[in-house]
Amino acid sequence: MRKAIPLVLLLTLVWGTTWPLFPMAVREVSVWTFRSVSLVGAGVLLLALARMRGESLRIPRAHWGTVLGASWVYLVVWNVASTYAAILIPSGQAAILGFTMPLWAALVAWVLLGQAPGVRVLLALLAGGIGVGLLIFDGVGVYAKAPLGFALGLLSGFGWALGTVLLKRRPVPVSSLVLTGWQVLVAAVPVVLTAFLLGDGPWFMPSATTIAVIAYITLVPMAIGNVTWFSIVGLLPANIAGLSSVMVPVVAMVSGAVVLGEPLGPIQWAAMLCCATGLALALLKPPAPAAK
Repeated sequence: MRKAIPLVLLLTLVWGTTWPLFPMAVREVSVWTFRSVSLVGAGVLLLALARMRGESLRIPRAHWGTVLGASWVYLVVWNVASTYAAILIPSGQAAILGFTMPLWAALVAWVLLGQAPGVRVLLALLAGGIGVGLLIFDGVGVYAKAPLGFALGLLSGFGWALGTVLLKRRPVPVSSLVLTGWQVLVAAVPVVLTAFLLGDGPWFMPSATTIAVIAYITLVPMAIGNVTWFSIVGLLPANIAGLSSVMVPVVAMVSGAVVLGEPLGPIQWAAMLCCATGLALALLKPPAPAAK
């Protein structure tokens, strides 16, 4: 489990600092266009990198059902719902709702995999849940003005959790690079089709700022972040893997405060402490007593 800690730290930094960029990415283009570019770009990049490393890009036919299902409920639902949520409500609050994922993952893993949480996991879920609950409570006024943003934020977290548990239920025997690349490209198909169907304006070249933001999101959170996430999923049980992401909304809150001037007060700091406690309980087991 300790092998996952560096990956968790990387994931927290990569994903947590991305949320304030979502509203910037869609100032000139639609959510569907933005996600089409980032999904296709990340998928092609990851598969090309895997090929350069000499890895086979083939996924066994028996596992394509899992890849398709997990891609739909995680990457399609997550990418579309979370982006719309970040537009409708402050990006930090959207991140918080999306990262109710650990609570959903623990519940779904219990139902589908029979992974009943132990005492440490329950305490970790309680601490993380209190942290997320504090932030949700602090944003009640925002959610009342934008209930669709609230609903989409929760939907993104549930889709992510269900996709994660599907992969744990039937692991796909390929590397994280190959698995992530194919999942991202599978998810891109309906998103790209929707982008073309909904497109009603003339083609144009976005500003350099928009291009730079979308390129960064494609390379860092979409490519590097998702490979890191699927590596964590391969190392940890589903409920623990879910908890590994609990610090991401904390970093998102700080990033939103710095970049967009979103609120960062006592409630946010208390929530950060709770989330950090939950993560520590989940990942840092006390050393075994020395044999006498």
